[in-house]
Amino acid sequence: MKIILASKSPRRQELLTAMGFNFDVVLKDVDESYPDTLLPEEVAVYISDKKAKAFDASITDEIVITSDTIVCINDEILGKPVDREDAVRMINLLSGTQHQVITGVSVLHKHKIDSFYDVTIVHLEEMTNEEIDFYIDTYKPYDKAGAYGIQEWIGMNKISKIEGSYTNVMGLPTEKLYKHLLGIEL
Repeated sequence: MKIILASKSPRRQELLTAMGFNFDVVLKDVDESYPDTLLPEEVAVYISDKKAKAFDASITDEIVITSDTIVCINDEILGKPVDREDAVRMINLLSGTQHQVITGVSVLHKHKIDSFYDVTIVHLEEMTNEEIDFYIDTYKPYDKAGAYGIQEWIGMNKISKIEGSYTNVMGLPTEKLYKHLLGIEL
């Protein structure tokens, strides 16, 4: 079965490869706006579903995997930072707290979308202004929800605990995805 991963994220590509799947990466531009009445987990699934629907008319027997990851703290949804100042703001907001990382995943096959989400609670230790500047200037986390990657410096030095899936924080809850892929009727 041909699998399409609709994501430019190198982390998602690495995770799907590590799961043992062969796949093609195909991208489509999708408006990632969402109604402000949605709960955070609904936002992640809503955007993931929008990405999957963009492929519905152009596939036959392929399986298309789409996803969207958000970071949520005190009911504020943090997407990707728009610039350095926004990245500093986000990391300052997360510093010394716990927050949720929510990934919505949609699996499109034969014009049916199977969607789910996963939530991981991340405990981030207090960070100094110097540490924040170092991280942002060195790792340039502008393509990451919440302005950080768990597989980078912050994950190695400042995340003291996670409750839930590590791969979910990287952007693809592989354990749940595997179960959903096994359930597809070919």
